[in-house]
Amino acid sequence: MSRIKIKNFGPIKEGFTENDGWMDVKKVTVFIGNQGSGKSTVAKLISSFMWLEKALIRGDMKAPVSQHDFIELIAFHRLESYSEANTEIEYEGYTYRLKLVSNSNKKTIEATKLNNKAVRLPKIMYVPAERNFLSSIENINKVSNLIIGSLQNYSVEFRNTQLSHKGKAIDLPINKTKVVYDPKDDENYLEFDGKRLKLSHASSGFHSIVPLYWVTKYLIDFVKQGEKKLLELLSTDQTVRRNNELKELNTLKLDEKTLKAREKKINEKYVCKYLVNIVEEPEQNLFPSSQRQMLYSLLEFNNMKKGNKLIMTTHSPYLINYLTLSVKAEMVKSNLNSENSRKKLAEIVPLEATLSAEDLVIYELDEKDGTIKKLGDYKGLPSDENYLNNGLEDSNELFAQLQEIEKGWR
Repeated sequence: MSRIKIKNFGPIKEGFTENDGWMDVKKVTVFIGNQGSGKSTVAKLISSFMWLEKALIRGDMKAPVSQHDFIELIAFHRLESYSEANTEIEYEGYTYRLKLVSNSNKKTIEATKLNNKAVRLPKIMYVPAERNFLSSIENINKVSNLIIGSLQNYSVEFRNTQLSHKGKAIDLPINKTKVVYDPKDDENYLEFDGKRLKLSHASSGFHSIVPLYWVTKYLIDFVKQGEKKLLELLSTDQTVRRNNELKELNTLKLDEKTLKAREKKINEKYVCKYLVNIVEEPEQNLFPSSQRQMLYSLLEFNNMKKGNKLIMTTHSPYLINYLTLSVKAEMVKSNLNSENSRKKLAEIVPLEATLSAEDLVIYELDEKDGTIKKLGDYKGLPSDENYLNNGLEDSNELFAQLQEIEKGWR
């Protein structure tokens, strides 16, 4: 399991108040809090340092990481102005521990190798809140060179998704609707009730859900491919590096068993075997029931491979409540012994979307003092006492106050 420690970076001040500042990144990790509290900042740093660990494993970058490369790393997510003189960032993955170090007003990243075992590399996908842009504009590919940072990276995967599914209608998790890319006019369409509608003409909810669901499905299918196919899809630079490593290996006098084991270790440095899906505001523009269907589809994708991770930022109290249902459904599922009971459970939460309590962590960020705390639980279920539910309670209290004022007028 990976983990991260952040202090004095942008809106994050003291950071996580437990465990010496270390936040665990579990199979499902959620960040909630007010605007400007740092939810996306934490998610972007997790994405950046996971990518850096992967780059070090592959040899795309070398340690220690220079000041220039550190700035370039965080500038990808437009975080370069967030770094301060007393910023502290540490990340610990499976293979490396990475630590930001300040020397003579310069910041570098030191890397300590934790093990030399073969690794399973992730495909890391950051899904920005601006993803709606990709489906709200006709012929997005004509202006893709104007997009920068994480949205540009996401637009590349959106294009890959289109091309891999061209002419094939894909079921969406809401409203019995499909999405299809028509290569004849380079357009995306929604199909429903025997009709076709340009995606760019559809409602804002579809602008949000189509890129999120469609790209996630494509990437899950991508990492499920066999090693041979994945090796064929490496970049030219990575292919050259891998071939050079294999050639050097063949100059050694190794027995066949050792040679095969070493070849496997080299190949695993270049093949992505699971998906880390980092999603900003999956609830964007969606009705509560559509939020539930969207969340459960993401959980289903996340459960398809052991190493998959789903990291989300959210303002939606509904998503927290639906996650609670998913955890409770996992508890119930483990005790069911009849097909009828399983069928009834699946009508509430799809069996493929249930979630173990040990695999979920929810962090609350406070914009006032820059702290982060872990949401408590009750018998393994996420606590109702959280910022989002408290917001709902506040509106009820305000309504009660209005009623008191009204009584005073009578």
